[in-house]
Amino acid sequence: MGLKMQLTMNRFFLLFGLTFLALTPLNAQDLCNRANIRIGTVESDGTVRDRSNMRIGQFEPDGTIRDRSGLMVGLIEANGVIRDRSYMRIGEIEKDGTVRDRSSLMIGQVEPGGTVRDRSYMCIGYAEGVKPEYAAVFFFFNLFKIEK
Repeated sequence: MGLKMQLTMNRFFLLFGLTFLALTPLNAQDLCNRANIRIGTVESDGTVRDRSNMRIGQFEPDGTIRDRSGLMVGLIEANGVIRDRSYMRIGEIEKDGTVRDRSSLMIGQVEPGGTVRDRSYMCIGYAEGVKPEYAAVFFFFNLFKIEK
């Protein structure tokens, strides 16, 4: 096989591989309700989509949370504190996944495997592979104003 043919095949496999990776579920993680029905998706770039695949928001790398219009609706600080658009503390997620409201009362838990539980330890959803901070905002603080 000639060098030109080998380069063409290498380009084909590279393009195929990149396309495959772009379309795999590893690039988007589902948020599901307690019945394990998809209610949203968080893509690898932080884009949040609803069950109809409509873009409803964005988690920015700096912790800023934006709605579908690009307006800031909140912020996740590096220490896990979650703030609303007025920078008022509305809650936090601790390193162990415990979610607390503005009064520091425990309102739920995001387990390492992605199961999301309320204060009574009842399963309210699943967020496997989703950052716990994102799951906390989505399930407990509903900054995107979506129906579940």
